[in-house]
This record gives sequence, C-alpha cells and structure tokens, in this order.
Amino acid sequence: MITFEPFWETIKEKNISQYSLIKDYGFSTGTLDALRKNESVTLKTINDICNKIDCDIPDVIKYIPDR
Repeated sequence: MITFEPFWETIKEKNISQYSLIKDYGFSTGTLDALRKNESVTLKTINDICNKIDCDIPDVIKYIPDR
C-alpha cells in the first residue's frame, strides 16, 4: 500500500497550510483530496509536488507492504 503520510508531515515541517497549497502553490482541491484518501495519483503529480514544495519522493510517499 502506498500512503501519503510523509507528505502531510513534510508540509507541517515546512509550515505550509492546505490553504497555502491551493492559493500559493497551485494545488487543486482534487489532488489534496486524493492525497488525504491515499488514492492513486500520477507520477506527474508526484513530480509536481516535489518541484512545488522543494522535496524528494520519500518526503511525499511511503510504501507499506500489504498483509
């Protein structure tokens, strides 16, 4: 399973609010909703996230083996 828990931790550490992600960084509410629900996003979206908030892939996603 892929989780986006690291993304939420990263924006907290960088003091970036969800409001700011939308207004200042150009994130869509749909993208944030998908991240909240650990739903599928494209690699392009992951790339955009890393570029926009200046982070690396492990700062956005984490793999947890299915049991």
